[in-house]
Amino acid sequence: MSKSSVIFLLTSFCVYFLNAQEVYNSCNNALDLCPLQTYSVTNNGANKTFCPNCEDDFTFCFTANNTIWFKFTTNTVGGTANVLFSNLNFENAPGQGNNLQATVLLASVPCQSDSYTAVGNCESAGFTNFTLSLTALTPNTTYYLVVSGSMGASTAAECAFDLTVTGEAVDRSAAAIQLDNSITSVCQGQTFTAIAYPQNCPEVSTMNWYVNGVLVAQTADQFLEISELQDGDVITVETTCYSQCSEIVMANSGPITVFAFPLEVGPDLYLDPGETVQLNATTTASTFSWTPSYNISDTLSLQPFVYPEETTTYTLSATQNGCTQFDYVTVYMNDPLIIPTTFSPNDDDINDTWEIGGVEEFPNCFVQIFDRWGQELFQSTGYNDKKAWDGTYREKPVSEGVYFYVVKLRDPENKEFKGSITLIR
Repeated sequence: MSKSSVIFLLTSFCVYFLNAQEVYNSCNNALDLCPLQTYSVTNNGANKTFCPNCEDDFTFCFTANNTIWFKFTTNTVGGTANVLFSNLNFENAPGQGNNLQATVLLASVPCQSDSYTAVGNCESAGFTNFTLSLTALTPNTTYYLVVSGSMGASTAAECAFDLTVTGEAVDRSAAAIQLDNSITSVCQGQTFTAIAYPQNCPEVSTMNWYVNGVLVAQTADQFLEISELQDGDVITVETTCYSQCSEIVMANSGPITVFAFPLEVGPDLYLDPGETVQLNATTTASTFSWTPSYNISDTLSLQPFVYPEETTTYTLSATQNGCTQFDYVTVYMNDPLIIPTTFSPNDDDINDTWEIGGVEEFPNCFVQIFDRWGQELFQSTGYNDKKAWDGTYREKPVSEGVYFYVVKLRDPENKEFKGSITLIR
């Protein structure tokens, strides 16, 4: 690319950038003016959209040259309002105009000129700070403000300025939100409920809830239930008020006190049948007890002896300062048998018989097999790999399916095991 081409492209880009139009150059993109907020705006680079019934086809107060558009919505009261123009700064390029023109319109059909009605006074030659004064504005109504530059010898005025809308028709009470801080503590692991109370906040949006600045929940309701708080956590609620000219409001709780105390019951334990083991719990709580209350030497001791007949989970509940905590220890019974739930007697020398691991330790055991109708298919006193059921009844193979077993160890505890076997061919 030649040097002259580069210069041309850069020049074209700079001209475009300097004359780029603001979004609110179009009536359909009119900028919302919110109460008591000041907006720095400009009509630099603005143009005129003119055709029958187009947005700039009007002659109220002035004829459009290079318009920009704004809008504001009145409150539930209506009445008077003022549109303040300040800090006017004209481009004053050769041949340009040097005044602003402005008026307020009520449009029954947005941006369609034959539906416009002029409202209040207008300005046709504003060169310094000025005000449009409006009266008897209708409540809950959107009004349009159109601003244009006066025509000079060759081009219309371009100006940067500030806009502010004030008055009883647009004023509204400051929105706020508060948290119910009457509850400031919770027991560890229990649910804490935070309640928010919006004030002067119509059209409330979703409530955003934070713990220590981290978003933890979004709710349509005005409360949060949370059970994972740590001591000193701070809850924050945030929401948006008003659908137009929305305001973000938030409130913080004080540090939440989470009451907790030491409670430890130790690791899970493993026992052989008939054995006894001592639990070893620790806590600073003065009130505590174990459940279940059977097969335990003392439910009110931190170090009781337990002698369960089957795998059992023991729960220690302890209370201090009105808070109750729980910890759990499971005492597992070592199963004397390993009983398979499937086997496949298909003569492939793999899993062809139903073998029970550990059964040799009980030579007087009694084993029975039943079909689903309760008919006994097999029984044996004593059981080992040579006596294992091979999936036959009266020397004929039984069909695939589910069968049921009873294994009686005939040991001192008279242990008995029942269950199902799936036979696969």
